[in-house]
Amino acid sequence: MQTVCHLAMLPYEQAKKYSTRTVFEYQDFGSKVWKSASWTDFAENVRRISRALLSLGVGVQENIGVFSQNALQYIYTDFGAFGVRAVTVPFYATSSENQLEYVINDANIRFVFVGEQEQYDKARRVQALCGTLERIIVFDPSVTMAAHDNSSMYFNDFVKLDDGTEKEQELQQRWQELNDDDLVNILYTSGTTGDSKGVMLHAGQFAAALKANDECVDLGENDRVITFLPITHIFERGWDILALTEGATLIINTNPHDIQQSMRERHPTCMSAVPRFWEKVYAGVQAKIDNASPMQKKLFREALETGRKVNVECVSKGKKPSMALALKYAIINKTILALVRKQLGLEKPNIFPTAGAVVSPEVETFVKSLGIKMIVGYGLTESLATVSCNHKDKPFTVGSVGIPIKGLSIKIGENNEILLKGPTITRGYYKRDSLNKEAFTEEGYFRTGDAGYLKDGELFLTERIKDLYKTSNGKYVAPQAVESKLLVDKYIEQIAVIADERKFVSALIVPAYGLLEEFAREYNIPFASRQELCDNPKIAKMLTERINTLQQGLAGYEQVKRFTLLPEPFTMENGELTNTLKTRRPVIIKNYAEVIEKMYEE
Repeated sequence: MQTVCHLAMLPYEQAKKYSTRTVFEYQDFGSKVWKSASWTDFAENVRRISRALLSLGVGVQENIGVFSQNALQYIYTDFGAFGVRAVTVPFYATSSENQLEYVINDANIRFVFVGEQEQYDKARRVQALCGTLERIIVFDPSVTMAAHDNSSMYFNDFVKLDDGTEKEQELQQRWQELNDDDLVNILYTSGTTGDSKGVMLHAGQFAAALKANDECVDLGENDRVITFLPITHIFERGWDILALTEGATLIINTNPHDIQQSMRERHPTCMSAVPRFWEKVYAGVQAKIDNASPMQKKLFREALETGRKVNVECVSKGKKPSMALALKYAIINKTILALVRKQLGLEKPNIFPTAGAVVSPEVETFVKSLGIKMIVGYGLTESLATVSCNHKDKPFTVGSVGIPIKGLSIKIGENNEILLKGPTITRGYYKRDSLNKEAFTEEGYFRTGDAGYLKDGELFLTERIKDLYKTSNGKYVAPQAVESKLLVDKYIEQIAVIADERKFVSALIVPAYGLLEEFAREYNIPFASRQELCDNPKIAKMLTERINTLQQGLAGYEQVKRFTLLPEPFTMENGELTNTLKTRRPVIIKNYAEVIEKMYEE
């Protein structure tokens, strides 16, 4: 049963309830050894950090920065700050120095907690450019600090600022003053266009969101929840805190590249993810099917079809499968499908929330056919994650983003824009009065910028209004919808659709180089570099056929007519991706202007 209390008091209330039971499984920086921490450890460490923050002189509603990958210390620092009514401003571990400087100055941050060497070095370099930044506190004890750096300290030394008694009375006073109007986070959006802006999240928003999500999803104290997305991301942040309110064990995966190994080692029952994770699983399994023997192919495809009939045609519609189908599925589920899930580390899968981008029906159907309960949803930083999702024990439609959570009012406005109002919606952007006037309607509804519609109580997305392209022929194209169709192909790693003011749709494609090289070797296609591989006509012909098959359901004017394979991927370093790995279209169009123009030459 969910524990309901102010966010700041959650560690203490759960420690009373669960005591020495494990709440965190984690690895120290640079270590592969898994350790555990109990609810009592959680509460005691958070209390020490709160008092250490008071020793530093952190004021009520003061902003402090956390610039780190997922780590135990990150979570402790967050909750320690909540306890003294401070505001944490999270940075992505991959944030650039320019982003760091901008946010520190915008939020007047005095103290920044950093993770490893990379984050320390960046923070140190911008310190001279940030008039308010007084101290850098380093989580990883192996970080080498700069010579003559007298303002930084290691996290272990920071915690020792708490002498155990001196600040307790002040801490108790802050606890008594806790209220729902406290600002607890400012999350700066990475921004696909323009400067990032700080989304203000209050304690009352968290309270409303946690209660509403508890009513939607089947999450409990026996679940093992692994972190995959950065805790800086509102989806992961909200999901992790929900798991803690339910008494679940949280497995902290520090290095995102290790996620599949961590899953196999720690056997999670739940994980939040973006569609790209499942697209890669889909592509990987399809590649294994392609390389299997005819008998194996037949068996696996039959297993998937049986899983589809049960989980998509029956369960999703609230129907019971026939006795014969149920019996067949029970056998296949314990053999073939169980083997695939075991390879993912998902021996006992429960629920897997997925949001952040369009989930293609093919991928959603595939995952659910495997016996993995993907919960498709929709949300924003401004809505404290969930706007809608598939609800437990209720029918759902593949292709929808679920049923709106309780307490949220949704209207469909001009251009079919989704408008939101309710206790989980932000009060606005930090120090952006003029922007806040534009962000809300006169009735107080938040403008999401996403277009969609409601049907039979479910929400469906159609396009991102700001991303909507208009061809020179006057036709509108939603690039994300086209991209999601093509990203399910195992040979496509990244894609950027081009169409605005153009006579037809084209695309820049970053291939899955390893798989493409395997294809080339299999068909004796010579290449000495990625560029030669991408330029080869036989490669282009193969991909053209695959792309044409995938986009058969699109209108003619929406279909990609020409594409260029790129020898290098889109990167954050080049400004082409946000910290959440969304494409920055204006930057890509600028960086590849010559390549794009060639696709439109007669």
